[in-house]
Amino acid sequence: MLCRFKRLVIASAFPLFLLTPAVHAADLVVSAAASLTNAFKELGQSFEAQNPDTKVLLNFAASDVLLQQIIKGAPADVFASADQEAMNKAESEKAVQPASRKNFANNQIVLIVPADSTLPIAQLQDLTLPAVKRVAYGNPASVPVGRYTKAALEHVNLWDAVSAKGVPAQNVRQSLDYVARGEVEAGFVFSTDAAIMPDKVKVALRVPSQTPVSYPIAVTTNTKQAEMAAKFVAYVLSPTGQATLARYGFLKP
Repeated sequence: MLCRFKRLVIASAFPLFLLTPAVHAADLVVSAAASLTNAFKELGQSFEAQNPDTKVLLNFAASDVLLQQIIKGAPADVFASADQEAMNKAESEKAVQPASRKNFANNQIVLIVPADSTLPIAQLQDLTLPAVKRVAYGNPASVPVGRYTKAALEHVNLWDAVSAKGVPAQNVRQSLDYVARGEVEAGFVFSTDAAIMPDKVKVALRVPSQTPVSYPIAVTTNTKQAEMAAKFVAYVLSPTGQATLARYGFLKP
């Protein structure tokens, strides 16, 4: 039967219910920020190994996109965001259970360039050099890494200059891909994203963030699997879950 096999869902801008078959009783849908893709794939597999009657369906996209899916009725039992703002919106929209909200990881913002780049980028001001024609970053209106980026650039009065060269991305992994393919001279991503393509990108500098880059997780309000959803959140926060996240470069909350 189909339900005996793992079903992995990679999200797009379309609602989850348009992309997947019917969710079965033992399925646990985890909607997580794109930057969590690699770590949560492993967490999902290890959670299934401990809970063989449960299948974890993973849904990855920009945090704000995931939230809109949930609000519009897409099935989701757990929501993991890449910033507090998206989770604050989730609470205000009554999309998650406030008491279940926990911070489970931290990250860092970095500026990356193609691995073969010879541009002399050693500080944010170097992005104004004529040789830097395109800079990728997440769309601040819907992507947490974009919000962090905009705040950092505004802090040093560079947002207008850099955004004039901007190539907004739908999520952090798209920004990473733009740099990896050499379609832009530089891009802003999380350090954990840069680490998955060491042969294609290199970190030019670490970017000071005006607010902590912290990741919250919560059980959704409309979950049909409240007990198992809470168990998954607890697993992410457990020593085993934290060790998995650390292997992918995430910092402790």
